This record gives sequence, structure tokens and C-alpha cells, in this order.
Amino acid sequence: MVRDDDIAFAGRLADAAGEIALRYFRTAVAVDDKADASPVTIADKTAEKVMREMIARERPEDGIIGEEFGRERAGAGRVWILDPIDGTKSFISGRPMFGTLVSLAFDGVPQLGVVDCSAVGERWVGVKGRRTTHRLRDGSTREVRVRACADLGLATLYCSSPLMFKEHFPAFERVREKVKLPMYGGDCYAYGLVASGFADLDIEAGLQVYDYAAVAPVIEGAGGIMTDWRGRPLDVSSDGRVIAAGDPRMHETALALLGG
Repeated sequence: MVRDDDIAFAGRLADAAGEIALRYFRTAVAVDDKADASPVTIADKTAEKVMREMIARERPEDGIIGEEFGRERAGAGRVWILDPIDGTKSFISGRPMFGTLVSLAFDGVPQLGVVDCSAVGERWVGVKGRRTTHRLRDGSTREVRVRACADLGLATLYCSSPLMFKEHFPAFERVREKVKLPMYGGDCYAYGLVASGFADLDIEAGLQVYDYAAVAPVIEGAGGIMTDWRGRPLDVSSDGRVIAAGDPRMHETALALLGG
């Protein structure tokens, strides 16, 4: 079970990473390419190092999976999953739609998730068995809930980029062509919009565990559903094709289209 001190610690991890991200945001930061050609900056690396140091100091028996520095004790019963800057392309191009993702997984299943969008001052926190909360720029916090929308023809759909789908693009197109409003480029912020009832679907492919682990508890704690494209619950071994939906009826319809 997720403890209150776990939630507080996850918040402090996000605080530390967000502070570093903002220090470098919209500055002349150098951008390097990783082996997969995705961009990385000193902000990504510094933020993850600081979070890892905090975990080593305060949760030394827990494992870590991070985007920049890999896995450490990843077979532990409790594993922290870190994405210091989700949406690095937005970050380096001056768009504020990036965030820090922090998750705590028990036996490979995400139970706690923090989506912290420091540039816009918003944070969503999802915990297994609790209602998702949304903290606004003014510091106020409220519980949020997804909206009911069973009809794809009325739906708002997000994805980070259609380029991510590659060989799965025809499957994505079967959904996109039926929705009312397709939107692109929201990064992790888009999942918060689904949780808060302002969007209905978020479909992605090619993700890594640190891209989705923090998001699943946020969506589910708001009354939504998040699975892989076969409808299976997400865990650390999922294949990176994910769908988040506010309404389970829409989730079922979209899954059928994704499966052809």
C-alpha cells in the first residue's frame, strides 16, 4: 500500500526536478542526441541525478528505473520510475508543455504517479485507491474526475505526435478519423487534461515505462481507464502502446478500432 510519506516524497522528487528544469528552460542549453536520436540536455541529466541521490539517501532499499541513467535494483519490490523531463522536444523549443514524471511501482505495477508541469505550475497526483488531485498555479488543490463521453464523434483526442506510430499509423488513423477534435503535442500535460475532464482520449505508441508509469494512476484515480492496445493493465513490461480514456465505453470502441 502507498503510504502518505511515499506521496510526500514523490512530491519532493518532482519539486527538485522541476526546479532544475526551470533553471534551464528557455536558456541557450546545449542539446545532445541519444543513441535513439532523441534529444537530451544537461537539465534532464542533472534532474535525474538529483532525484536518484534523494532516493539513495532516503529510500536506499528501493529500486530505480530512470530515462537517463537506466536501472538500479529494478527487481526490488518497490521501484521508483523517473522521467526528469517528459517532453524534451517541447522543453528545448520553448514550449511549456513538458513535465516531470515520478512513479512508485510495487512488484512491477504502478501504484503512485505524479505528473508535474513546472512551467505552468500544475501538478496531478494519482494514488491507487484514492481520488486524483490537481494542484493549480495559485496553490489550490482539488479532486478531479474524467468526463462521460461514449461517442467518438464527440471526443477530443490527444497524441504527442502522429510520427510516433510508424507501422501502427493505420491503426491510429482509424480512431483519429472518427473523433471530433484531434490534438497534437500535449506531452504529459494532455493526460492531465483527460483526468480533469477536458479531453477524452490519449493514444500513444513507442513509449518506455518511464513515459507511462506515472500517468496510469493519475488517469485511474480520476475514474478513467488506461491500458495497452490489447486492453491489458499497464506494468513495467508493457510494450509502449497505450490508450487512456475517460469513459470505459469509448475505451472499448477505440480498442476495437486499434485492433483493426
